[in-house]
Amino acid sequence: MKIKKGFVLRDVCGEQVIMGEGIGALDFGRLLCLNETATWLWKQAEQQGEFTVDSLAEALCGEYDVGAEQAKADVAAIVAEWQKVNVLE
Repeated sequence: MKIKKGFVLRDVCGEQVIMGEGIGALDFGRLLCLNETATWLWKQAEQQGEFTVDSLAEALCGEYDVGAEQAKADVAAIVAEWQKVNVLE
């Protein structure tokens, strides 16, 4: 999967948010606030281009002190949320 074209991470008043730009903004019409870890995962997803839950979980384990199973569960939850709000393809 990958991030849909037109969705970007921005700092808005000190908060990290995903927002739609251009055509992405037409159907999105909202801001999605991210915590520190979710922001880091979004940046990893951008860098990887095509990513999987496993590839993001592996990256998370390399950056944070978290076990593989917990990382996979956490990444799966945030990716599910991103899919729910339709920012991934």
